[in-house]
Amino acid sequence: MTAARVGHYVHMHISAKADYATRALLELACEPARPLTCEAIASSQQIPFRFLKSVVGELRRAGLVRSQRGCEGGYWLGRPAEEITLLDVARAVDGELITLRSEPLAGLDYPGPASGLPRVWRRIEAEAAAVLGGTTLATLLPSTTDEQLSRRGAA
Repeated sequence: MTAARVGHYVHMHISAKADYATRALLELACEPARPLTCEAIASSQQIPFRFLKSVVGELRRAGLVRSQRGCEGGYWLGRPAEEITLLDVARAVDGELITLRSEPLAGLDYPGPASGLPRVWRRIEAEAAAVLGGTTLATLLPSTTDEQLSRRGAA
């Protein structure tokens, strides 16, 4: 996630990696009893397969997914959906949550009249981290009631 000043607004950029990673994890969270292949996830979520394969590798290294090889293989969540936050996902695939000119905000320091600005950027980062850290995969999953209603509506 990156922030840049655009007009009168701070423009937040969510990377394709963070978006694809979250969507892949949500697919896995919907099927906790069986492994899913990258092919199945890519097809279901309309994510480019090669890109997804790379992203899933990063998620595996971060412990957010686990894998099993072989014809019965695939991927599962590395932890329960209730324990994986969007902050975990963003940090696993992007590292720093918000950067300025590709640098972390932690050591940012400006002289003179701009000296208060880094405090604002860090506050934005802290608030974004609070929202993402307070949102788990489980809270994003559709409820059974929602699924039943949508099936009835389609019938």
